[in-house]
Amino acid sequence: MKKYNILSVLFILALLVFSCEKEEELNISDVNHRIIVTSEMDFQNKVIVGGHIDFGDISRGVKTRTWTFPENSRISGEKGNTSSKEVIKGFFNKAGVYDVKLSQTFKGNVFRNDDSTVPSDSKQLDTTIVVTVIDSIKSVLKAYHINTDGSIGAELDLSNGAENEIEASNSIRLTYTAIGEPEAITWSSEGGKPATINSGAEEEVDMRFNRLGSWDLEFIASRFRPTDADTLSFEKVIKVIPSSAPVTLDRVAEREDKVALEFSREIDGSTVNPADFTVRIENNRDAMNPILINPVISAATIDKNEANIVILDLSGEQLYNDDQVYVSYTPGKLTTVDEVESEAFTDVLLTDFDQLANLYPSTSYDYGLETSTTDNWAYLGWGGHWGEYDLDIGVVNTRTGTKSLDINFRPNGGMIVEHRDAGGNPVVITLEEGKRYEFGYWIYVESDLSGVPSGTESSDIRIYPSNWAFELIPTVFTPDLPTGEWVYQKQEFDAGFTGEVSWFVRGYNEFNPQAIKFYIDDMFLAEVPVRP
Repeated sequence: MKKYNILSVLFILALLVFSCEKEEELNISDVNHRIIVTSEMDFQNKVIVGGHIDFGDISRGVKTRTWTFPENSRISGEKGNTSSKEVIKGFFNKAGVYDVKLSQTFKGNVFRNDDSTVPSDSKQLDTTIVVTVIDSIKSVLKAYHINTDGSIGAELDLSNGAENEIEASNSIRLTYTAIGEPEAITWSSEGGKPATINSGAEEEVDMRFNRLGSWDLEFIASRFRPTDADTLSFEKVIKVIPSSAPVTLDRVAEREDKVALEFSREIDGSTVNPADFTVRIENNRDAMNPILINPVISAATIDKNEANIVILDLSGEQLYNDDQVYVSYTPGKLTTVDEVESEAFTDVLLTDFDQLANLYPSTSYDYGLETSTTDNWAYLGWGGHWGEYDLDIGVVNTRTGTKSLDINFRPNGGMIVEHRDAGGNPVVITLEEGKRYEFGYWIYVESDLSGVPSGTESSDIRIYPSNWAFELIPTVFTPDLPTGEWVYQKQEFDAGFTGEVSWFVRGYNEFNPQAIKFYIDDMFLAEVPVRP
């Protein structure tokens, strides 16, 4: 008996074809051809316990058929576990992997598959459709104190109103176990930092608490297909109390041309004085004419939403992404709400500029992989190892949305593709001379990279504009590249021309005897502000 790879045809269209079949048989003479579809075939025939899948036999030339269902399942409208109908609805009552079998007898020799070039030498064909039945998501949560030395401490009581005491600026370890194969986990607490943590299917995360008060905690485990979610909420389980530990400056970031100082816990707004801070801006883009700016700090205020952040207003001085911005504090009265004074700090570098705006949404480039198909990512025909790859628009592993690029570099293989529209024309974007851009995407590597080659034989992903004006290498597959998680890969470049180009995406695996399987989602292209 053969495990049959079900055709990628929309089930509803298949049923429309079937509804016309008897009329068509009166008018045309057609070959015997096996075609079987299911309502979940684009989603690996997965279904939740108690759910159903529709099965359709729209093969041509069928004389007799028998569907046979396994234990813990039933066929709607049938007393037993078999049916001879063309279209049936099957229900599944217990988690597991099941074989649904179809035995067909045709009027003559039959083409087995859609791509068969010759018919089989038999009128009898047997098919097995593998169905995976998944439990509803059910979760069990635990939380633990994190000691000052980083070790895990006592378990927290997750009863409503438990108010487990945590000193300000300390963290807790959040863990869960679940059945039902959740794909996305979200932890949230208004008092947490960050307030929301989206962790994929990661089983543990740490959440820090800077703000005094009592806080709720919420957990959501969800799955895209078959759709399901488990939500657990706990009221006032965390109580943040004053701490005597030193207050620390944890991050310096841009905030709309202002400087945001993120401290380890809440700051008393009445103790903030702009005269206690200095900011220095350096820019060495032109080595012969370096720039030094000492902006006047006209105001220093507490962020209205996060009281552990102090905002420095630079009197309208604009910040650029190629600047080096340094902040210093001379001790004045800067004090936390739990009455701990800040120590001095000198020349702390601003590390995070404002988020850049993605240019792709204003173009027809399918940067989120939600609207294109495999046919839209065309092979450029270089031949040799450049065609040794597999590419699909898949739903198995996505960062956002419902689809991603599912790519496999075959052993000693490679890839060269271009994004094209339905008419086969390259999808273009416009670059402007004199501007700097950030090119990026999120990648999830599934393969083990411990044995990948290095140096000039490294496996990588390279990007070229269609005019070959430059080369980008956002990803080199090395043993230290994270696997099993989504990571952002980027590279900046200066456009030396103005015009429309398409992207050539080139994958290289020629010297690696192992395949590399990965996913790409949420492509990014943005203009990077640089000082004129």
